[in-house]
Amino acid sequence: MDYFSVIMSRQLGKKLVQWISTRTMCTTEELVRSLTVPLREHEEPLKVLTSDEKRIAVLLRMKEIEQMKGQPPFFDMFMREHTYLRISLTEKCNFRCLYCMPAEGVPLKPKDKMLTNEEVLKLVKLFASHGIDKIRPTGGEPTIRKDIVQIVEGIASTPGIKDVGITTNGLVLPRFLPDLKNAGLTKVRLFIYIIFCTDSLDRQKFAKMTRRDGFEKVWKSIELARSYFPKVKLNVVVIRRQNENEIVDFVNLTRDRNLDIRFIEFMPFGGNEFTNDQFFGYREMLNLVVEKFRGDVIRLSDSPNDTTKAYKIKGYQGQFGFITSMTDHFCNTCNRLRITADGNLKVCLHGNSEVSLRDKIRGGDTDEQLSEIIQKAVNNKKARHAGMDALKNLPNRPMILIGG
Repeated sequence: MDYFSVIMSRQLGKKLVQWISTRTMCTTEELVRSLTVPLREHEEPLKVLTSDEKRIAVLLRMKEIEQMKGQPPFFDMFMREHTYLRISLTEKCNFRCLYCMPAEGVPLKPKDKMLTNEEVLKLVKLFASHGIDKIRPTGGEPTIRKDIVQIVEGIASTPGIKDVGITTNGLVLPRFLPDLKNAGLTKVRLFIYIIFCTDSLDRQKFAKMTRRDGFEKVWKSIELARSYFPKVKLNVVVIRRQNENEIVDFVNLTRDRNLDIRFIEFMPFGGNEFTNDQFFGYREMLNLVVEKFRGDVIRLSDSPNDTTKAYKIKGYQGQFGFITSMTDHFCNTCNRLRITADGNLKVCLHGNSEVSLRDKIRGGDTDEQLSEIIQKAVNNKKARHAGMDALKNLPNRPMILIGG
Protein backbone atom coordinates (compact mmCIF):
# COMPACT_ATOMS: atom_id res chain seq x y z
CA MET A 1 0.00 0.00 0.00
CA ASP A 2 1.47 3.43 -0.97
CA TYR A 3 1.87 6.37 1.40
CA PHE A 4 -1.21 8.20 0.07
CA SER A 5 -3.38 5.10 0.51
CA VAL A 6 -2.16 4.64 4.07
CA ILE A 7 -3.00 8.25 4.96
CA MET A 8 -6.46 8.02 3.36
CA SER A 9 -7.13 4.74 5.13
CA ARG A 10 -6.18 6.25 8.48
CA GLN A 11 -8.34 9.31 7.86
CA LEU A 12 -11.31 7.15 6.83
CA GLY A 13 -10.81 4.98 9.89
CA LYS A 14 -10.61 8.04 12.11
CA LYS A 15 -13.86 9.42 10.64
CA LEU A 16 -15.56 6.05 11.13
CA VAL A 17 -14.46 5.91 14.77
CA GLN A 18 -15.65 9.48 15.27
CA TRP A 19 -19.06 8.63 13.68
CA ILE A 20 -19.49 5.56 15.85
CA SER A 21 -18.45 7.53 18.93
CA THR A 22 -20.84 10.35 18.08
CA ARG A 23 -23.71 7.88 17.52
CA THR A 24 -22.96 6.24 20.86
CA MET A 25 -23.11 9.61 22.64
CA CYS A 26 -26.38 10.64 20.97
CA THR A 27 -29.42 10.99 23.17
CA THR A 28 -32.18 8.41 22.88
CA GLU A 29 -34.37 11.06 21.23
CA GLU A 30 -31.72 11.79 18.60
CA LEU A 31 -31.19 8.10 17.85
CA VAL A 32 -34.92 7.49 17.48
CA ARG A 33 -35.19 10.48 15.15
CA SER A 34 -32.43 9.12 12.94
CA LEU A 35 -34.09 5.70 12.85
CA THR A 36 -37.58 6.91 11.90
CA VAL A 37 -37.04 8.73 8.63
CA PRO A 38 -40.10 7.81 6.52
CA LEU A 39 -39.94 6.54 2.95
CA ARG A 40 -40.31 9.22 0.32
CA GLU A 41 -43.18 7.24 -1.23
CA HIS A 42 -45.14 7.49 2.00
CA GLU A 43 -44.69 11.25 2.38
CA GLU A 44 -45.50 12.53 -1.10
CA PRO A 45 -49.14 13.57 -1.61
CA LEU A 46 -51.13 11.33 -3.91
CA LYS A 47 -52.40 12.77 -7.16
CA VAL A 48 -56.03 11.94 -7.90
CA LEU A 49 -56.78 11.19 -11.53
CA THR A 50 -59.89 11.73 -13.58
CA SER A 51 -61.44 8.67 -15.20
CA ASP A 52 -59.90 9.60 -18.58
CA GLU A 53 -56.46 10.22 -17.07
CA LYS A 54 -56.61 6.92 -15.25
CA ARG A 55 -57.64 5.05 -18.38
CA ILE A 56 -54.67 6.48 -20.28
CA ALA A 57 -52.28 5.75 -17.40
CA VAL A 58 -53.43 2.14 -17.15
CA LEU A 59 -52.92 1.62 -20.89
CA LEU A 60 -49.43 3.07 -20.71
CA ARG A 61 -48.61 0.94 -17.68
CA MET A 62 -49.76 -2.22 -19.45
CA LYS A 63 -47.53 -1.42 -22.41
CA GLU A 64 -44.57 -0.90 -20.06
CA ILE A 65 -44.96 -4.30 -18.44
CA GLU A 66 -44.33 -6.68 -21.30
CA GLN A 67 -44.74 -9.78 -19.20
CA MET A 68 -48.18 -8.75 -17.99
CA LYS A 69 -50.78 -11.26 -19.21
CA GLY A 70 -54.47 -11.86 -18.70
CA GLN A 71 -56.77 -9.11 -17.47
CA PRO A 72 -55.69 -5.54 -16.60
CA PRO A 73 -54.55 -5.07 -12.99
CA PHE A 74 -56.81 -3.46 -10.42
CA PHE A 75 -55.70 0.18 -10.24
CA ASP A 76 -57.46 2.72 -8.07
CA MET A 77 -57.86 6.41 -8.91
CA PHE A 78 -54.43 7.12 -7.41
CA MET A 79 -52.72 4.57 -9.67
CA ARG A 80 -52.02 2.15 -6.83
CA GLU A 81 -51.73 -1.34 -8.31
CA HIS A 82 -53.22 -4.10 -6.14
CA THR A 83 -51.19 -7.32 -6.01
CA TYR A 84 -52.01 -8.65 -2.54
CA LEU A 85 -55.27 -10.32 -1.45
CA ARG A 86 -56.26 -11.46 2.03
CA ILE A 87 -59.09 -13.99 2.20
CA SER A 88 -60.80 -14.84 5.47
CA LEU A 89 -61.79 -18.52 5.59
CA THR A 90 -63.90 -18.47 8.75
CA GLU A 91 -65.40 -16.11 11.31
CA LYS A 92 -64.70 -18.57 14.13
CA CYS A 93 -61.72 -18.41 16.45
CA ASN A 94 -60.56 -20.47 19.44
CA PHE A 95 -59.21 -17.33 21.14
CA ARG A 96 -61.08 -14.23 22.28
CA CYS A 97 -58.35 -11.59 22.01
CA LEU A 98 -59.54 -8.33 23.53
CA TYR A 99 -58.31 -6.16 20.63
CA CYS A 100 -59.92 -8.39 18.00
CA MET A 101 -63.22 -9.62 19.39
CA PRO A 102 -65.86 -8.05 21.65
CA ALA A 103 -66.03 -9.59 25.12
CA GLU A 104 -69.49 -10.99 24.37
CA GLY A 105 -68.27 -12.58 21.13
CA VAL A 106 -69.79 -12.02 17.68
CA PRO A 107 -72.93 -13.43 16.04
CA LEU A 108 -71.75 -16.06 13.55
CA LYS A 109 -73.43 -16.42 10.20
CA PRO A 110 -74.74 -19.84 9.13
CA LYS A 111 -72.46 -22.08 7.11
CA ASP A 112 -74.36 -21.52 3.88
CA LYS A 113 -73.46 -17.83 4.06
CA MET A 114 -69.74 -18.61 4.07
CA LEU A 115 -67.66 -18.94 0.91
CA THR A 116 -67.22 -22.55 -0.17
CA ASN A 117 -63.87 -24.00 -1.25
CA GLU A 118 -64.90 -23.71 -4.87
CA GLU A 119 -65.91 -20.08 -4.43
CA VAL A 120 -62.65 -19.23 -2.65
CA LEU A 121 -60.56 -20.78 -5.42
CA LYS A 122 -62.72 -19.21 -8.13
CA LEU A 123 -62.03 -15.78 -6.65
CA VAL A 124 -58.31 -16.55 -6.26
CA LYS A 125 -58.13 -17.52 -9.94
CA LEU A 126 -60.03 -14.37 -10.95
CA PHE A 127 -57.85 -12.04 -8.89
CA ALA A 128 -54.69 -13.80 -10.09
CA SER A 129 -55.71 -13.13 -13.69
CA HIS A 130 -55.64 -9.42 -12.78
CA GLY A 131 -52.11 -9.53 -11.39
CA ILE A 132 -52.69 -10.53 -7.75
CA ASP A 133 -49.65 -12.69 -6.89
CA LYS A 134 -49.69 -12.78 -3.09
CA ILE A 135 -52.49 -14.44 -1.10
CA ARG A 136 -52.91 -14.71 2.64
CA PRO A 137 -55.65 -17.00 4.01
CA THR A 138 -56.78 -15.60 7.36
CA GLY A 139 -59.68 -15.99 9.75
CA GLY A 140 -60.99 -15.93 12.43
CA GLU A 141 -58.61 -18.81 12.89
CA PRO A 142 -58.07 -20.54 9.52
CA THR A 143 -56.92 -23.83 11.05
CA ILE A 144 -60.44 -24.29 12.42
CA ARG A 145 -61.41 -24.99 8.82
CA LYS A 146 -60.75 -28.72 8.35
CA ASP A 147 -59.93 -28.35 4.66
CA ILE A 148 -57.26 -25.69 5.20
CA VAL A 149 -54.54 -27.81 3.56
CA GLN A 150 -56.63 -28.41 0.43
CA ILE A 151 -57.47 -24.71 0.18
CA VAL A 152 -53.82 -23.66 0.53
CA GLU A 153 -52.75 -26.26 -2.01
CA GLY A 154 -55.40 -25.00 -4.44
CA ILE A 155 -54.27 -21.41 -3.96
CA ALA A 156 -50.61 -22.33 -4.43
CA SER A 157 -51.32 -24.19 -7.66
CA THR A 158 -53.14 -21.22 -9.20
CA PRO A 159 -51.17 -19.75 -12.13
CA GLY A 160 -49.64 -16.40 -11.23
CA ILE A 161 -49.57 -16.88 -7.46
CA LYS A 162 -46.05 -16.46 -6.04
CA ASP A 163 -46.51 -16.05 -2.27
CA VAL A 164 -48.89 -17.79 0.13
CA GLY A 165 -48.96 -16.86 3.81
CA ILE A 166 -51.14 -18.24 6.58
CA THR A 167 -52.16 -16.10 9.52
CA THR A 168 -52.82 -18.30 12.56
CA ASN A 169 -52.78 -18.02 16.34
CA GLY A 170 -50.81 -21.27 16.41
CA LEU A 171 -53.00 -23.09 18.94
CA VAL A 172 -53.68 -26.18 16.79
CA LEU A 173 -51.16 -25.53 14.03
CA PRO A 174 -48.94 -28.61 14.71
CA ARG A 175 -51.56 -31.02 13.36
CA PHE A 176 -51.43 -29.26 9.97
CA LEU A 177 -47.76 -28.33 9.60
CA PRO A 178 -46.50 -31.61 8.10
CA ASP A 179 -49.30 -31.64 5.50
CA LEU A 180 -48.77 -27.98 4.67
CA LYS A 181 -45.05 -28.60 4.22
CA ASN A 182 -45.64 -31.65 2.05
CA ALA A 183 -48.60 -30.34 0.04
CA GLY A 184 -46.57 -29.75 -3.10
CA LEU A 185 -46.01 -26.08 -2.35
CA THR A 186 -42.60 -25.91 -4.00
CA LYS A 187 -44.02 -23.66 -6.72
CA VAL A 188 -44.49 -20.77 -4.33
CA ARG A 189 -42.95 -19.36 -1.20
CA LEU A 190 -45.02 -20.53 1.76
CA PHE A 191 -44.82 -18.44 4.90
CA ILE A 192 -46.34 -19.05 8.30
CA TYR A 193 -47.38 -15.84 10.02
CA ILE A 194 -48.16 -16.85 13.58
CA ILE A 195 -50.23 -14.21 15.29
CA PHE A 196 -48.81 -14.61 18.75
CA CYS A 197 -52.12 -13.81 20.38
CA THR A 198 -50.60 -13.90 23.81
CA ASP A 199 -48.91 -10.61 23.00
CA SER A 200 -47.10 -11.38 26.21
CA LEU A 201 -44.37 -13.68 27.46
CA ASP A 202 -46.21 -14.07 30.75
CA ARG A 203 -48.70 -16.93 30.99
CA GLN A 204 -51.18 -15.07 33.20
CA LYS A 205 -51.12 -12.01 30.98
CA PHE A 206 -51.58 -14.33 28.01
CA ALA A 207 -54.81 -15.60 29.52
CA LYS A 208 -55.98 -12.07 30.24
CA MET A 209 -55.37 -10.76 26.72
CA THR A 210 -56.66 -13.81 24.84
CA ARG A 211 -59.31 -14.84 27.37
CA ARG A 212 -57.96 -18.38 26.92
CA ASP A 213 -55.18 -20.51 28.44
CA GLY A 214 -53.05 -21.73 25.56
CA PHE A 215 -49.64 -20.24 26.23
CA GLU A 216 -47.65 -23.49 26.16
CA LYS A 217 -49.39 -24.82 23.05
CA VAL A 218 -48.71 -21.62 21.12
CA TRP A 219 -45.03 -21.64 22.05
CA LYS A 220 -44.70 -25.26 21.02
CA SER A 221 -46.24 -24.28 17.68
CA ILE A 222 -43.76 -21.44 17.25
CA GLU A 223 -40.78 -23.70 17.89
CA LEU A 224 -42.17 -26.40 15.60
CA ALA A 225 -42.85 -23.88 12.83
CA ARG A 226 -39.26 -22.68 13.12
CA SER A 227 -38.10 -26.21 12.35
CA TYR A 228 -40.25 -26.29 9.19
CA PHE A 229 -39.73 -22.81 7.77
CA PRO A 230 -36.75 -20.46 7.49
CA LYS A 231 -38.58 -17.57 9.13
CA VAL A 232 -41.65 -17.28 11.33
CA LYS A 233 -43.37 -13.95 11.90
CA LEU A 234 -44.93 -13.12 15.24
CA ASN A 235 -47.44 -10.27 15.51
CA VAL A 236 -47.65 -8.47 18.85
CA VAL A 237 -50.38 -5.89 19.42
CA VAL A 238 -49.06 -3.39 21.97
CA ILE A 239 -51.49 -1.88 24.47
CA ARG A 240 -50.48 0.59 27.14
CA ARG A 241 -50.50 -0.81 30.68
CA GLN A 242 -50.84 -4.30 29.24
CA ASN A 243 -47.63 -5.35 27.52
CA GLU A 244 -45.52 -2.34 26.53
CA ASN A 245 -43.03 -3.31 29.24
CA GLU A 246 -42.30 -6.55 27.33
CA ILE A 247 -41.17 -4.99 24.06
CA VAL A 248 -37.47 -5.37 24.87
CA ASP A 249 -38.08 -8.96 26.01
CA PHE A 250 -39.63 -9.76 22.63
CA VAL A 251 -36.71 -8.14 20.82
CA ASN A 252 -34.36 -10.34 22.86
CA LEU A 253 -36.10 -13.39 21.39
CA THR A 254 -34.46 -12.51 18.07
CA ARG A 255 -30.97 -12.99 19.51
CA ASP A 256 -30.71 -16.66 18.57
CA ARG A 257 -34.00 -17.28 16.76
CA ASN A 258 -34.74 -16.38 13.15
CA LEU A 259 -37.99 -14.68 14.14
CA ASP A 260 -39.51 -11.59 12.61
CA ILE A 261 -41.44 -9.91 15.42
CA ARG A 262 -43.81 -7.14 14.36
CA PHE A 263 -45.18 -4.76 17.00
CA ILE A 264 -48.60 -3.51 15.93
CA GLU A 265 -50.20 -0.29 17.08
CA PHE A 266 -53.56 -0.89 18.77
CA MET A 267 -56.31 0.06 16.29
CA PRO A 268 -60.01 0.86 16.85
CA PHE A 269 -62.46 -1.72 15.48
CA GLY A 270 -66.06 -2.53 16.25
CA GLY A 271 -66.48 -3.83 19.80
CA ASN A 272 -62.85 -3.71 20.99
CA GLU A 273 -63.50 -0.75 23.31
CA PHE A 274 -60.50 1.21 22.06
CA THR A 275 -59.55 4.30 24.07
CA ASN A 276 -56.76 6.81 23.45
CA ASP A 277 -55.11 6.19 26.80
CA GLN A 278 -54.50 2.54 25.77
CA PHE A 279 -52.65 3.58 22.66
CA PHE A 280 -48.86 3.13 22.57
CA GLY A 281 -47.30 4.53 19.39
CA TYR A 282 -44.40 3.09 17.45
CA ARG A 283 -41.96 5.87 18.33
CA GLU A 284 -42.62 5.16 21.99
CA MET A 285 -41.96 1.47 21.30
CA LEU A 286 -38.75 2.21 19.42
CA ASN A 287 -37.67 4.57 22.19
CA LEU A 288 -37.72 1.65 24.65
CA VAL A 289 -35.60 -0.46 22.29
CA VAL A 290 -33.07 2.32 21.69
CA GLU A 291 -32.75 2.99 25.43
CA LYS A 292 -31.73 -0.64 25.86
CA PHE A 293 -29.60 -1.29 22.77
CA ARG A 294 -28.41 2.23 21.84
CA GLY A 295 -26.28 2.27 18.68
CA ASP A 296 -26.77 -1.44 18.05
CA VAL A 297 -30.24 -0.77 16.63
CA ILE A 298 -30.05 -1.06 12.84
CA ARG A 299 -32.70 0.25 10.45
CA LEU A 300 -33.30 -2.25 7.64
CA SER A 301 -34.47 -1.34 4.16
CA ASP A 302 -38.17 -1.68 3.28
CA SER A 303 -39.91 -1.92 -0.04
CA PRO A 304 -42.68 0.66 -0.69
CA ASN A 305 -45.45 -1.94 -0.22
CA ASP A 306 -44.17 -3.19 3.14
CA THR A 307 -46.49 -2.55 6.06
CA THR A 308 -43.65 -3.06 8.54
CA LYS A 309 -40.81 -0.69 9.35
CA ALA A 310 -38.02 -3.22 9.87
CA TYR A 311 -35.12 -3.16 12.32
CA LYS A 312 -32.68 -5.54 13.90
CA ILE A 313 -30.10 -5.59 16.69
CA LYS A 314 -26.50 -5.84 15.54
CA GLY A 315 -25.35 -9.47 15.72
CA TYR A 316 -28.85 -10.86 16.36
CA GLN A 317 -30.18 -13.63 14.14
CA GLY A 318 -33.74 -12.37 13.72
CA GLN A 319 -35.33 -8.97 13.28
CA PHE A 320 -38.25 -6.88 14.50
CA GLY A 321 -40.42 -4.10 13.16
CA PHE A 322 -43.42 -1.87 13.68
CA ILE A 323 -46.79 -1.75 11.89
CA THR A 324 -47.71 1.91 12.26
CA SER A 325 -51.21 2.23 10.83
CA MET A 326 -52.24 4.96 13.28
CA THR A 327 -49.18 7.22 13.68
CA ASP A 328 -47.38 6.84 10.36
CA HIS A 329 -49.73 5.40 7.76
CA PHE A 330 -48.51 3.64 4.61
CA CYS A 331 -51.66 4.23 2.56
CA ASN A 332 -49.78 5.87 -0.32
CA THR A 333 -48.40 2.51 -1.43
CA CYS A 334 -51.22 0.25 -0.26
CA ASN A 335 -51.54 -2.76 -2.60
CA ARG A 336 -53.97 -4.84 -0.51
CA LEU A 337 -57.57 -5.97 -0.92
CA ARG A 338 -59.61 -8.13 1.46
CA ILE A 339 -62.42 -10.65 1.16
CA THR A 340 -64.37 -11.52 4.29
CA ALA A 341 -65.43 -15.08 5.15
CA ASP A 342 -68.97 -14.30 4.00
CA GLY A 343 -67.68 -13.12 0.64
CA ASN A 344 -67.64 -9.33 0.93
CA LEU A 345 -64.90 -7.30 -0.75
CA LYS A 346 -63.28 -4.59 1.39
CA VAL A 347 -60.85 -2.28 -0.38
CA CYS A 348 -59.57 -0.83 2.92
CA LEU A 349 -59.16 -2.44 6.32
CA HIS A 350 -60.58 0.65 8.02
CA GLY A 351 -63.27 1.41 5.46
CA ASN A 352 -66.85 0.32 6.07
CA SER A 353 -67.97 0.06 2.43
CA GLU A 354 -68.36 -3.52 1.18
CA VAL A 355 -69.73 -5.37 -1.85
CA SER A 356 -70.85 -9.01 -1.80
CA LEU A 357 -68.95 -11.12 -4.32
CA ARG A 358 -70.61 -14.23 -2.90
CA ASP A 359 -74.05 -13.03 -3.92
CA LYS A 360 -72.80 -12.11 -7.39
CA ILE A 361 -71.19 -15.55 -7.88
CA ARG A 362 -74.31 -17.36 -6.70
CA GLY A 363 -76.43 -15.10 -8.86
CA GLY A 364 -74.59 -16.33 -11.93
CA ASP A 365 -72.39 -13.34 -12.72
CA THR A 366 -69.61 -14.08 -15.21
CA ASP A 367 -65.92 -13.45 -14.51
CA GLU A 368 -66.14 -10.33 -16.67
CA GLN A 369 -69.05 -9.00 -14.60
CA LEU A 370 -67.25 -9.82 -11.35
CA SER A 371 -64.12 -8.06 -12.59
CA GLU A 372 -66.13 -4.96 -13.39
CA ILE A 373 -67.73 -4.96 -9.93
CA ILE A 374 -64.33 -5.33 -8.26
CA GLN A 375 -62.81 -2.53 -10.33
CA LYS A 376 -65.69 -0.20 -9.48
CA ALA A 377 -65.12 -0.89 -5.77
CA VAL A 378 -61.38 -0.30 -6.15
CA ASN A 379 -62.12 3.00 -7.94
CA ASN A 380 -63.83 4.18 -4.75
CA LYS A 381 -60.82 3.47 -2.54
CA LYS A 382 -59.83 6.63 -0.71
CA ALA A 383 -56.35 8.16 -0.63
CA ARG A 384 -55.96 7.08 2.98
CA HIS A 385 -58.01 5.88 5.92
CA ALA A 386 -59.30 8.22 8.61
CA GLY A 387 -57.26 9.14 11.67
CA MET A 388 -57.41 7.32 14.97
CA ASP A 389 -59.86 9.72 16.64
CA ALA A 390 -62.27 9.50 13.71
CA LEU A 391 -61.98 5.71 13.32
CA LYS A 392 -63.06 4.99 16.88
CA ASN A 393 -66.37 6.69 16.15
CA LEU A 394 -66.96 5.18 12.70
CA PRO A 395 -68.92 1.95 12.27
CA ASN A 396 -66.84 -1.05 11.14
CA ARG A 397 -66.83 -4.79 11.62
CA PRO A 398 -64.95 -6.26 14.58
CA MET A 399 -61.48 -7.32 13.42
CA ILE A 400 -62.43 -10.99 13.83
CA LEU A 401 -65.06 -10.56 11.06
CA ILE A 402 -62.68 -8.78 8.68
CA GLY A 403 -59.78 -11.16 8.70
CA GLY A 404 -57.72 -10.71 11.86
